[in-house]
Amino acid sequence: MRGLDGKNVVVTGGAGAIGSAICRRFAGYGAKVGVFDKNIEGARKVAAEVKGFASGVDIADYDAVGKAIAEFERQAGPTDILVNNAGWDRFVNFVDTTPDLWDQLIAINLRGPLNMSHFVLKTMVARGSGRIVNIASDAGRVGSSQEAVYSACKGGIIAFTKTVAREVARKGITLNTVCPGPTDTPLLAAVAGDDERGQKVRAALVGAIPMKRVGQPEDIPGAVCFLASDDAAFITGQTISVSGGLTMHG
Repeated sequence: MRGLDGKNVVVTGGAGAIGSAICRRFAGYGAKVGVFDKNIEGARKVAAEVKGFASGVDIADYDAVGKAIAEFERQAGPTDILVNNAGWDRFVNFVDTTPDLWDQLIAINLRGPLNMSHFVLKTMVARGSGRIVNIASDAGRVGSSQEAVYSACKGGIIAFTKTVAREVARKGITLNTVCPGPTDTPLLAAVAGDDERGQKVRAALVGAIPMKRVGQPEDIPGAVCFLASDDAAFITGQTISVSGGLTMHG
């Protein structure tokens, strides 16, 4: 894809299944990658693989985010592309959740991307260029049972993306959202489990997806890299589902 070679890319949750796939894809296009993940050992492993930069920052900590981005930019130069990929969930009916769990979900899935975007956008606006791709979820578009607060956060990210895209459109900056559907990650495995109930959950997911399979981590980076590339220079404020047809929006 055009315009990715030599660009500086920050990917949050870069040590995870989807995040590491995104890091590898950007590196394959010649980008310099900052792997941000609370799992610092995982971040270092991926960074070594892609010859990038590793940070163990907690994205929910505003001041720590500022320092992490400053350190990345000191070593690599200005951030050209930000991918807010980090996320976390726990499947529980809303009436059985607690405010402590809400706080955890909001901190990681909503406040984290806001923190990252707030710091990166300032320098993007000053330079008059930049790309932000936010990883939300189809749960934020249509809802998902036992994911009420997670869905609320992801819906918030979709709305945030559209709003900021309007604010910075004249500054040469684009923001777009990619919404994965059910994807074969450790989070899905933890939710489904290996018992009979877990097998039923997975079977129900597969049955609901027109392509009759869950997504693989490698299914996601193509859309992300496209939206970050020069080929998508006139695309902003959009939401793309990568979900095997689970959700279809006109």
